[in-house]
Amino acid sequence: MQTELDKFDKAILRVLATEGRISITDLAQRIGLSKSPTQARLRRLETGGVISGYRAMIDPIRLGLDHVSFVEVRLTDTREAALDEFNAAVRLIPEIEQVHLIAGNFDYLMKVRTRSMNDYRQMLAHRISTLPHVAGTSTYVAMQAVKENAPEDVL
Repeated sequence: MQTELDKFDKAILRVLATEGRISITDLAQRIGLSKSPTQARLRRLETGGVISGYRAMIDPIRLGLDHVSFVEVRLTDTREAALDEFNAAVRLIPEIEQVHLIAGNFDYLMKVRTRSMNDYRQMLAHRISTLPHVAGTSTYVAMQAVKENAPEDVL
């Protein structure tokens, strides 16, 4: 269910997306409302599920995880039970950052982050290729992230 957001709600989301630890007082000042209405709006966005949580943004490059691959995955079976089995298994692999079911010439597109090409090769051979119902994969190695939108960019 889509939530209707006004300009103040969008402003709250934009600020929190980049400064999640900002105080209510500072947030209210930044969006041009007093503290009480800002706090009420924030609580409504949280209870309504628009804000699903707070977390630290970790720079993977500083952790040595600068090898990014995009992997097309084709399955042998695309019935609902097979998709559910694949989905459950892929969620258990932390190196796989994103997985999207695709309408096209392949079934899934995955973003995989590892330390090196060798680490990725091992991941592909021992983890990705052994996922349930995998028929084949195609890998594309990212040389540079040019643009990575965050949700606040579309508000």
